[in-house]
This record gives sequence, C-alpha cells and structure tokens, in this order.
Amino acid sequence: MPGIAHESDGDVVRLRPVTEPDLAMFRRFCTEPGLIGLDWGGFRDPGESVRRFAVDGMLSAQDGRLVVEAGPDAVAAGFVSYRAGQYAPRADYWEIGIALLPQWRGRGVGWRAQALLCDYLFAHTPVQRIQAGTHPENLPEQRSLEKAGFQLEGVVRACEFRAGRWRDGYLYSRLRDDPSPWD
Repeated sequence: MPGIAHESDGDVVRLRPVTEPDLAMFRRFCTEPGLIGLDWGGFRDPGESVRRFAVDGMLSAQDGRLVVEAGPDAVAAGFVSYRAGQYAPRADYWEIGIALLPQWRGRGVGWRAQALLCDYLFAHTPVQRIQAGTHPENLPEQRSLEKAGFQLEGVVRACEFRAGRWRDGYLYSRLRDDPSPWD
C-alpha cells in the first residue's frame, strides 16, 4: 500500500489511505467511550465510516482521513484527518486533527504524523494555512503541534460543547513558509 513516511533512528511513522480492514478501528472510535480521549462527544453512528469508505475511500476534495501506521510491524496506530475551510474568497485553509489509539500516545508518533500530513497538504494543494485546535488541558497535543511546526494563535472561547458544558479551545496554525520541523 503506498504511503508517505518519516524514519528516525529506525522508527517509521507512515500515512496511507484507509483500507477496508481499518474500518474496525474507526468503529471503535465511535463506540468506545474514552478511546478518543478528550474529544469523546458521545456515541456516534458506527456505520458512518463504512458508508463513507464506500463512497470515496474517505478521500474527497473537501476532507479526508489517512491511517497512521507506526512501529516495526507498521500497525494502524490511529488516523489523521483534514477538512477544508475558508476565511475569505481565495483564503482557503485546512483544519487537521489526529486520533491515536492509547498505546501509541506519548511515543512521538503524533507530532510526526501531523507534520507529514502538513507536508502532504502543502505539496498537493495551494493553501497557505493549516490550522489545528486542541483543548487547554491537552498538554501533550500542544507539545505535539509545536514539534510539528505549529504556533499558538490564541484562545477560541466557548467553541466546543463537551461533557455537559461549553469549553474554550486553543487554535494553532502552520503557514506554508514557516520553518519545517524536519530542519
């Protein structure tokens, strides 16, 4: 299966298109409370991933998902996602996200996967800006975004309803001409 990868000291992180066997992992993220971490927003339709995969393989012009593989056996560690947004005419951007299975968190997989996704999107689309949001209490993801070349822009007040109340978020961005995290 083709993909894009980064290797460091023999440790490889790779992004590749979703395949049918990956759909079981996507179902788990919809039905297992806490598996997705702070982003758990309640049970979701476990069949949505199957239907979406049947339509476009989870890759469209407006959004997509790629599987993150890691470890010596190149197992599915989670996924990255991207969706189009627009601030003004001709000011398109991508918003990215990541969900890793718990056993892959804190091992350097997340920042590398997000940096690879940025490289991919900058290479294949003309956007100037990629942004990502996270929770103020998610310190590991904040460090991951910074390692992937993102800069904190500020607080987005009351942007997410989670666990019974509206919560603030942090907005990060990486611009096309920002320094690469690989340098």
